Formats: sequence, C-alpha cells, structure tokens
Amino acid sequence: MEQHAHYQCDVLVIGSGAAGLTLALQLAAQTRVIVLSKGPLTEGSTYYAQGGIAAVFDENDSIESHIEDTLIAGAGLCEPAAVEFTTRHAKQSLQWLIELGVGFDRVADEQGQPRFHLTQEGGHSHRRILHAADATGRAVQTTLVDEVKKHPNIQVVERVNAIDLITDKHIGGSSGRCYGAYIWNRVTEQVETIAAKFVALATGGASKVYQYTSNPDIASGDGIAMAWRAGCRVANMEFNQFHPTCLFHPNAQTFLLTEALRGEGAVLKRPDGSRFMPDFHEAAELAPRDVVARAIDYEMKRLGADCMYLDISHKPAAFIREHFPNIYEKCLSLGIDITQQPMPVVPAAHYTCGGVKTDLNARTDIHNLYAIGEVAYTGLHGANRMASNSLLECLVFARSAAQDISARVNQMELLTQLPAWDESKVSDSDEEVIIQHNWHELRLFMWDYVGIVRTNKRLERALRRIELLQQEIHEYYSHCKVSNNLLELRNLVTVAELIVRCAMARHESRGLHYNLDYPELLPNAQPTVLTPPQQPSR
Repeated sequence: MEQHAHYQCDVLVIGSGAAGLTLALQLAAQTRVIVLSKGPLTEGSTYYAQGGIAAVFDENDSIESHIEDTLIAGAGLCEPAAVEFTTRHAKQSLQWLIELGVGFDRVADEQGQPRFHLTQEGGHSHRRILHAADATGRAVQTTLVDEVKKHPNIQVVERVNAIDLITDKHIGGSSGRCYGAYIWNRVTEQVETIAAKFVALATGGASKVYQYTSNPDIASGDGIAMAWRAGCRVANMEFNQFHPTCLFHPNAQTFLLTEALRGEGAVLKRPDGSRFMPDFHEAAELAPRDVVARAIDYEMKRLGADCMYLDISHKPAAFIREHFPNIYEKCLSLGIDITQQPMPVVPAAHYTCGGVKTDLNARTDIHNLYAIGEVAYTGLHGANRMASNSLLECLVFARSAAQDISARVNQMELLTQLPAWDESKVSDSDEEVIIQHNWHELRLFMWDYVGIVRTNKRLERALRRIELLQQEIHEYYSHCKVSNNLLELRNLVTVAELIVRCAMARHESRGLHYNLDYPELLPNAQPTVLTPPQQPSR
C-alpha cells in the first residue's frame, strides 16, 4: 500500500549538530530543507564540545604542518587526499562561522590589535585551535540554531527518531537511490514518512554502545546502522576514541575535561601525586589521545585505583577561571576547586573514527544519500582522530556536500508516493524490562570486552553475545510497536557487531585499536571495510 508522504522536501537532513545545520544553511537559499532532531535542537555532541576547531591562522603555522600532524596522529591509516582536502578548506569554513557571529576568543597582539587566541592540543605542533573559552561547541551550535530558525526554507522537526531509509528495496525500484525515510514521532507516537530528493545522515557517532561515555544520550549509532541496513559499506569501526579525561564523579558521568587543559599546562598524576605520562611518551600530557587513555587505563589497573588525577592548580587562579570558566563552575558545584586541587579523571568512549564510507563530496554507496560528520568515514582520522579536527570535518564536508547537492537538485525528481509503514502485525509491548536488560548487558560487555585494551577471546565472547541479542531484538522488533529505546537498542546492537567484526579483522595494534594478541604493527596499513549482505525490509 502506498500513501502520500507526511512531509516533502528537496533535502532531508537527519541530525541537527554542526554537520547537519551547516548543510541546511548552505542549501537553504535555493532548496527546501527539513532537519530532523532526535531531541531538542540544541542537544547533541556539538553542543558539548569544549576544546575548539583546528585551522591555520598563525603566520608561523602552515597547512602542510596541519596535514603532517593529522597523518602522524592517524597512525599511518589516514587517507592523504581527505586530510589535504579538509585542512585546505579549514580556514574558509571557520571564516564562514566567524561571519555568522561565532565569538571565538581574541587577545591583543604586540600592537594592541585583536587577534584570535589560539591554543594547542595533543598531537598538534602549533597553536591552531580557535575556541570560545571552554565551550566552543555551545557557541557554534547556538549560532547555527539561531540562523536556522530565521530561514524560511528550513523546517525543523524535533523529537523524532529516524527508523530506516526508504530505498529501492521498499518500492521495488532499481535505480539504487534513496527516496526518504520512515520516522517515529515521539510526541504523537506515530510512524510518519518523509519524501526527499536527497537525504543526508548527520546523526553523530555511536559511543553510547559503551557503558561509560562522554557523549549525550542520543549518540546511539543510528545513522551508521540505518546506512548499513540500506546497503552502504562501513569502515574502521574498530577505532573508537576514548577521551582520556572525563570527570570521575557520581553526579558528572558524562562531563568532559577538555584536552585544552593539558594544552595549557595541566598534568596527570597518580593518587600519590606523582606524574606518570613522561613514562609513556616523550610528549607527556600532549601525547595523542590513544596513548594518554591507555596510560591512564594501565595505571588504574596496575594500582587498583578508581581514577587518576588531572592537576592545573599550579597555574594562577585568575588564568584558570578566565580560560576554563565552565569547567571551573561545574567542578566547584561538585565540591572541587580546580584552582586548589586536582580533578579525578577516567577515560570514557568519546568519538567514533569509523563510519559510513563516503567520498570527498560526502556521497555514500547509495545514490542521493550523503553522510557528514561523525557518522561518516571520510579517511580524515585514520586510526586516531587528532584533537579539534572533528568539528572541522563537520563544517568542511557539509559545505562540500551542499555544493554537490546544489548542482544536482533541480534535475532530480521527487517521489511523493511512498510505501506506508506496516503495523498490521505488531502490538504494544508489555515487556519493556527486556529492552532495559538487553540495553545494559550490551553496554557492559562492550566496555569489558571491546574497550581500550582487547584480546581475541574477549572479541569472540562479545560477538557470541551480540548474536544472541540480535535474535532477541529482531523478534521483539518484528512483533512490537516501535519506541525510542527499542529503536536505539536495535541500532546499537548493529553498531556493536560492526565494531567487533572490524576489530577481529585487524591483526595488529594500531592507534585506538590495541589487541594484546597482536601487539605489533603490520608493515602495510589498510582500512577495515565491511560490505553489508542483502537484507529484507520489514
């Protein structure tokens, strides 16, 4: 049975962070855009990003240096074309944000003229991080939201879950393209359809697959799972970045302590007050994140300690309050005065370096389907994302996708009659406890078996449990009406399988993937690319 789509547009953007909103704004002059937001428009990983955005603004810096630093941090697995493309488009992407009014911090130069205050983070050889105090993501997100709300060609639909992409397998076509999406409206609790000439996934990463994460609740790998089910390849899912320093406190489980703290002189200490990073890397606290995270994990396990400590109290109190006002206030609200005492820290799942395979225009394997931001694998990050390249990737590839879509949008037909969502064989669930149990089980064994340090046996155990969970979840999904928790669990278990299968395929330790059974580097680094099997639609 076909029905007229509930919504129609030229471009459907699934996700409302920096990537999605940038794409919408870049397209809105000539196209009708719908932006789907899983929660409120300001919720998402962009809003919580603290550190900043990397670009060459210092005359003593160079794009070549930014390229080299990124390649080194990526542990030999970056795709050079993606790195060069991103870094060469960095400054103009930042200039666009500046023109929109993002208030990056400035200081006076030697002549008393204002210039951008650039900070340095792990892996960078120069100060090239533009930031807005320690809340850069908030400044970017709120500015983009304000612009989106002004634009008559952009319609925002909040509190909806994308369920699946509508492709040829739903309509019996053979063009290999995407026609829209099924969405679940969390307000009306109804499934609706959106018809679009083009669809862009900007759904963020999948760190919620782990028990401890710095990400907001919405980071459940939805776009990666939907693209995989639709027939897109994914790559490098074994490289999940664990941020070394999340605040260890029962009331602050997802509060990130930006790498800029270490860039400005904070040091990591054991419970006895002794430093340990010089024992692990010549760059000490400014080593790449994978090195720092493993060092903290190693020291915690060696000492049986609940956490390590990050200390910036040797810096002047006024300096700390000026540069890190949000961190200062947050810690103070928890009884920690960072001008006087160290902060307890643990690593937490932070960033998905792999994702849906795309080209430099953000095109996926399916015609008219794009992927931008953390959901995508562009080749920029390799085996370890360098600090402050993530928001940059969102901006650069959103602008690139917008150019590609703009050149084609007027030649593309909109298919408005789409297959209706079939709920004829489903019923309301009276066993929500099953979802909750499976949810907690998945996140716990992913943390224990597929975390910072892995082994073959742990990966095999994780895969066996994933396969059992998939059977249970598929049975549940086939017979029950959809809900937020069910949709997220369905996506998370798919992403968990992709992470484990990629990890099992890599017989070496490189970057963020560390396997005790394969501790050495292979001589030739290659990305791990998975191709989906043909899957029936619901």
